[in-house]
Amino acid sequence: MIIAKKKMTFERRVYQMAKKIPLGKVTTYGRIARLAGRPKAARVVGRLMKNNPYAPMVPCHRVVGWNGKLVGFSGGKGIKTKKKLLLQEGVIFKNKKVDLARSGWQLSL
Repeated sequence: MIIAKKKMTFERRVYQMAKKIPLGKVTTYGRIARLAGRPKAARVVGRLMKNNPYAPMVPCHRVVGWNGKLVGFSGGKGIKTKKKLLLQEGVIFKNKKVDLARSGWQLSL
């Protein structure tokens, strides 16, 4: 008997991709949305990160806005805590945004 694999949900794909982001690197909500098969769902990815039931195994603080801006973090003191965590991990900032050229990570499937 052949058992059919269940199709992975968008939510599960998002969390699996976010889990792969290494220490000292970040990626964007939009990049995760594209790789998870819904290129226009960056806001949905943001909502999933906000409600992340798998923290800290899924490091939602390593997901940032398209331009490196720190947005949406519900842990601790919000954005201040997100920035503190990223700085502790070695993420490089330029002005008030993550320097994506130096700390960005290109997720792949």
